[in-house]
Amino acid sequence: MVTLFDTNALIYAFDPASPFHAWASKTLFEALSTSGAAVNPVILAELCVGDQTPETVEGRLKRLSVAFLDLPCAASERAAEAFRSCLLARKESGLETERKVPLPDFFIGAHAELLNLPLATVDTTRYRIYFPKVGLVTPRP
Repeated sequence: MVTLFDTNALIYAFDPASPFHAWASKTLFEALSTSGAAVNPVILAELCVGDQTPETVEGRLKRLSVAFLDLPCAASERAAEAFRSCLLARKESGLETERKVPLPDFFIGAHAELLNLPLATVDTTRYRIYFPKVGLVTPRP
């Protein structure tokens, strides 16, 4: 089964100075050499924002044989549901709830859940809370 790679896992895989470089590059290599690695439009957009040459990101990923998955509209409802839960939890904790648009992680989590894909990520807390059905591939248990 293809593994969906969160933006942070790919950034760490390509940055030898990152504290998670060894884990991320090994995880990416293993996925590419077995079941495959994938991104969706949200992940691609996040990668482009932080890259010095955003117009080359897609081509670099294609050369690595990273698959590009469309983000189905069905993921939107699940992303919104999880985001509403997050806003409610923040409100109950007395935290800021001004944001009205779901964060990218909610679309990524919903996509992984909808397609039953494992998700390689370092940011586990939000996914474990709001997408508990998603199997996470992480650098720590």
